[in-house]
Amino acid sequence: MGQGLSIEKCDFKITMNNNNHHTEEISTERLMVRRGQPFTITVSFSAPIHNYLQQLKRTLLIVQTGSHPSKADGTQTEFPISSLGDQKQWSAALEEWDPCFWTISVNTPANAPIGQYALLLHASKSDCHLGNFTLLFNPWCQDDEVFLANEAQRQEYILNQEGVIYLGTENAVLAQPWDFSQFEEDIVDICFTLLDVGERHQRDKDHTQRKNPIYICRTVAAMLNCDEFRGILTECGTGQYYNGTPPSKWLGSRPILQQWVASQYKPVRYGQCWVFAAVMCSVLRCLGIPTRVVTGFTWAHNTNSSLSVDEYYDEDGTLLTQDKSARVWTFHVWNECWMARADLLQEYSGWQALDATCQEKSTGPSFCGPAPVQAIKKGDTEVDYDVCYFFAALNAKCQVWIKKADDTLKPALSSTKYIGNNISTKSVGSERCEDITHSYKYPEGSLQGKEVLDKAYRKIKKLETTSSSSETHFSSIPTALEEPNLFIHLQSQSSPLLGQDVPLSIEMFNHSGGEKATDLIVGAQSLHYNGVPITQLWKEEFHFILKSNEANNLQVSVPYSQYRKELGENHLLRLTAMLRVEDSFYVHFAQEEISICDPALTIEFPENMVQYQPSIAKISLLNPLTEPLEKCVIVVAGRGLIYKQREYRLDSVQPKSIRQLQIPFTPTQAGPRRLTAHLTCLQLQNLKSYKTIDVAAA
Repeated sequence: MGQGLSIEKCDFKITMNNNNHHTEEISTERLMVRRGQPFTITVSFSAPIHNYLQQLKRTLLIVQTGSHPSKADGTQTEFPISSLGDQKQWSAALEEWDPCFWTISVNTPANAPIGQYALLLHASKSDCHLGNFTLLFNPWCQDDEVFLANEAQRQEYILNQEGVIYLGTENAVLAQPWDFSQFEEDIVDICFTLLDVGERHQRDKDHTQRKNPIYICRTVAAMLNCDEFRGILTECGTGQYYNGTPPSKWLGSRPILQQWVASQYKPVRYGQCWVFAAVMCSVLRCLGIPTRVVTGFTWAHNTNSSLSVDEYYDEDGTLLTQDKSARVWTFHVWNECWMARADLLQEYSGWQALDATCQEKSTGPSFCGPAPVQAIKKGDTEVDYDVCYFFAALNAKCQVWIKKADDTLKPALSSTKYIGNNISTKSVGSERCEDITHSYKYPEGSLQGKEVLDKAYRKIKKLETTSSSSETHFSSIPTALEEPNLFIHLQSQSSPLLGQDVPLSIEMFNHSGGEKATDLIVGAQSLHYNGVPITQLWKEEFHFILKSNEANNLQVSVPYSQYRKELGENHLLRLTAMLRVEDSFYVHFAQEEISICDPALTIEFPENMVQYQPSIAKISLLNPLTEPLEKCVIVVAGRGLIYKQREYRLDSVQPKSIRQLQIPFTPTQAGPRRLTAHLTCLQLQNLKSYKTIDVAAA
């Protein structure tokens, strides 16, 4: 260095700074700071500096990011060290000094690009590299676009590494544990690698774009699904998981991200919507954008913003697989991220819907968002980004069509199948499920809801340049077809236990003036979560004479022996009842979707657990079946409780018996800690359980 300024070392005060910036869980060895908030360093000199004011005038700090930093593109900035820093831009203030050291407060602007930075000190025409630091978004800073005022929400949507994702059906919601692991030390580097790879694919070398949370969200969404570029995950919606991991076997995001990097950025096999959303949540929380995972039940996928979706059945009530990709999914999982929308009206700031699962769209990338949730609720379908797709997916009308033997279609008379129900997310500070449907739509059938639908329908019709067959169906479903004299209603248990027969109740009402000769076909099909049928499992046909003004109730059961073989990964059954009147054009149709409930897998902890003291957890498995559970394997995991994942082979569990497994472990971290257990066997592929225990500090 120049005369009188020879640097011996620079102390980045990592413990203090990382604690102040809520990044201490990411690293205790590297400086991780959030923008819009100062951090402190101490520069020590190898020779005393007696005239520090003269030296200050000749001294600058330099920050730079990216592979080719330059002042011209904003990836390199020089700024002096003064007695007062400027909180709105890169600046430095001298806090303490003596002849041997300077303590400097460095301020980062609240709109600085996130990334990995080098910090240099320039004096006497030469630069000295002081060290590197990582800059993240800052939801604690009022001037940051991702500012979130509520501390409990910041704890949940930035700092919580353990989540719950909701699957199943709207009447039987299934909570699945997920380990986001966003603060495991390698994850932050993987997140920036992900941005680098995504920008290379998009041929986007402008690092200053990284100051914008919208840009970050869209880049991450594009990278998640390998439909866009060579993404992180390969999607598979049909249950054929060759040479890969079935989506239900993942317990957290970290193994997926690590495998992607280790394979030189080849897509990891396999993901489905909840895996995409979970990994997206990990990446965005790590980078500092408040994010949560959201599930909606009965979701109209691939409608291409049309407000209509069709289901096709044959004359026996069997759901048909159509070439058309638009269909009703039992559930769908996406993300919400919190940010101000400087590009839109202020009312659209707040939660933004973001969906990395592939959509078939007429234009643009296959992911959707970020779309203001408020715009979705109001039917403002022209708002960026992709509000029209979210609105259609949550508000489309479903029409059931019967395909006759000659391939002609006729509409079935059925009660309305409501789309976009029971939109759910994990509540703040607890593992309770919170219903946020009111954020996305007005109550079904309300005046406001009807007004929004009318407004959105008019806007979408304006945008359409060509009409599709489904749109024709939507606009011309003939109300004259309604035959109010006959009514059919199907009901079942929402989540019967595996091994039990599934009871069905079918009620038929004849309000006409004369008797009706009818045929009733009742059936059960196994189903993938994305609406693709697996196989017809069971069917029975009945003949009735329904007398005038008479109600008839039929009780039947789907035997376990009929549904056990091809139940599918998510244990979903579509139950149908089709009532045909002899010598009538009309077909009356009712349907219900149920989820077969897995047997109990319970976890027990000792009453008191202390950090670094050996302990034992007990896992109990009840086999409710009349056959043994064969080739049972239990995988257990728990950050701060167990190092990595452990696998235990139980072989078989005898019928109607309970098998117990003891898990010895020594907790290494205090506070709330979760243990997750995942059982697979020949009969079950997706049985998970979890329990959280408070570990006392040593």
